[in-house]
Amino acid sequence: MRRLFEPLEIGGVKIKNRIMMAPMCMYSAEDGVVGAFHMAHLGARAVGGTGLIIVEATGVSQEGRISPYDAGIWNEKHVEAFKPIVEFCKSCGSAMGIQLAHAGRKASVNLPWLREEPLKRGEGAWQTLGPSPIPFDVGYPVPKEMDNGDIEKVIRDFAVGAMNADKAGFDVIEIHAAHGYLINEFLSPISNKRKDKYGGTLNNRARLLLEVIDAVKRGNRLRNKPIFVRISVVDWIDGGFDIKSAVILAKMLKESGVSLIDCSSGGIAQDAKMDVYPGYQLGFAKEIREKADIAVSGVGLITEPEFADFIINSGIADMVVIGRELIRDPHWPLHAAQKLGTDIEWPKRYLRAKL
Repeated sequence: MRRLFEPLEIGGVKIKNRIMMAPMCMYSAEDGVVGAFHMAHLGARAVGGTGLIIVEATGVSQEGRISPYDAGIWNEKHVEAFKPIVEFCKSCGSAMGIQLAHAGRKASVNLPWLREEPLKRGEGAWQTLGPSPIPFDVGYPVPKEMDNGDIEKVIRDFAVGAMNADKAGFDVIEIHAAHGYLINEFLSPISNKRKDKYGGTLNNRARLLLEVIDAVKRGNRLRNKPIFVRISVVDWIDGGFDIKSAVILAKMLKESGVSLIDCSSGGIAQDAKMDVYPGYQLGFAKEIREKADIAVSGVGLITEPEFADFIINSGIADMVVIGRELIRDPHWPLHAAQKLGTDIEWPKRYLRAKL
């Protein structure tokens, strides 16, 4: 048995292997309601053997969506739409997680295949929010600087989103604090110039994230549910969030009851200079795992089974996150096991294809 296919128990949830599907936006929901596409998309990866599926960045409020076509989790319609999808994927042996998100100043944009530009007034644009009135880039609107009422609403929205996710049957709650979206905007000194208790020091800039986690965990049904947090370990820009800050933050998150840090990077600025190559973010994951003594996942152009197995076997990360490769091949885990010479259970209906 290769270690990539060893089971993992984290926060009381049993995951059959160390393969996590990255949360990847599909922009295919209507008023936040997922449907047939998501059943086919997520179901295929469950049939294909993925250990833990993390559903795409899902808005905790209408204004928190990246685009008008993002999945949502703020009302009962969203819960009922997710239930059959979650039930099917779990029946295939996959654990199910959902990434709760608020896009902040990067909200109110068009579809990626329509250039992902900010929506115009006649296209249904809405007021974006941020820690400070600093636009994401040229051509983006100036976000409203959030007051205490706005911050309190966001915290409530995450708590309600988590409760709704629990009703839908999700095993894991992941909080999106990466890629330049709202919580990352508070964490980064590039986008957060506040002078109150939510700005300045790292402790202050982390306050919103910690308050969101606390609000999520206060729900009786969620008290023991594992919480993951995806962070941008570095901003890839001078004066931005860095690995030293990320290690300190990871220690705070462990103390707050977080089970795993999903280690990514970038997204706070368009002009960030990222050094991208296979496994380029794994060093961040390894350092956080060792210095903060917390479980981590590693992501970043991981495509080959041998490399994924090496990551787990060498103790770099506890799980590997597969993104685009799972889009290309929904059955990547089954094929990876074959390539590694590991015999794993196949879906009974597909046994005739197992070599």
